[in-house]
Amino acid sequence: MPIFKIEKDKLKQIREVPFKNEKEIQRMTEQNLEEIFGLEFVKTEVAKGDLRMDTLAFDNETKSFVVIEYKKDRSFSVIDQGYAYLSLLLNNKADFILEYNECKGKSLRRGDVDWSQSRVIFISPQFTKYQRKAIDFKDLPIELWEVKKYENNTVLFNQLKSLETSESITKISSKNSVIRKVNKEIKVYTEERHLQKMPEDIVAIYEELKERILNLGENIEIRPTKNYIGFSPGKRILFVWFYFLKSKKYIRARLWIKRDELDDYKNVSKSYKGWGTEIIITPDSDIDYIMTLIKQAYKKHAT
Repeated sequence: MPIFKIEKDKLKQIREVPFKNEKEIQRMTEQNLEEIFGLEFVKTEVAKGDLRMDTLAFDNETKSFVVIEYKKDRSFSVIDQGYAYLSLLLNNKADFILEYNECKGKSLRRGDVDWSQSRVIFISPQFTKYQRKAIDFKDLPIELWEVKKYENNTVLFNQLKSLETSESITKISSKNSVIRKVNKEIKVYTEERHLQKMPEDIVAIYEELKERILNLGENIEIRPTKNYIGFSPGKRILFVWFYFLKSKKYIRARLWIKRDELDDYKNVSKSYKGWGTEIIITPDSDIDYIMTLIKQAYKKHAT
């Protein structure tokens, strides 16, 4: 998609310029990991056995390690290489925790890490149609991000996503022992996983809220994790989380806005740990009113 700038009411196309090499992409990304992905940088060039990871990062939201690889070569297999890195993580947990503690000067313990949400990110100026097709699974712990640089010092990161109707990676895992072993421990959490076995009226409430939330802005992203389904205003932050409890006929929603900042004249919310607000949503809740509260949290973080 071409990008333009406005000059005296005329559009002038901004030309894409190539990166010099993979190192340029790596250096730029590592220096801006928090801004781009919301990740904590741990170490560059981590060697273990016969594999070398370009960047080791940590996701403090999901408490999991993230491996990042940068590519200009278009011939590699994202599935084979991605699962090789994940297998390396799972087979050397103590070593990676030690790496984190030594690099960050912290005392991360084995139980502090949720290994089930480990993932691999590939970053490249361009992926082939075969590489794009390779990630067409709805629960694959591998992400492809295209990065483009333009002549006006603008950089664009764009994630390539699979279709919602995609099959599960478990359907092919039986053919590969590495994939099968990794998939026993690593789980990619989806909306479908959270909504399974929930009462129909609760699912209907969530679907209505979801549709309305997505209409609040063009860049809103849905981010399911192990514990909740979150919504982000196009940044690496969330403004609302939804928790689903199988034994409860309600949704627990948390907003990233302080209770005293929220205009809640019906008093349906309560303070959550001082930084947020919690709402219990039932089939009898006024969804129109709930949306006015969610919209306030969105506006706080969308600007």
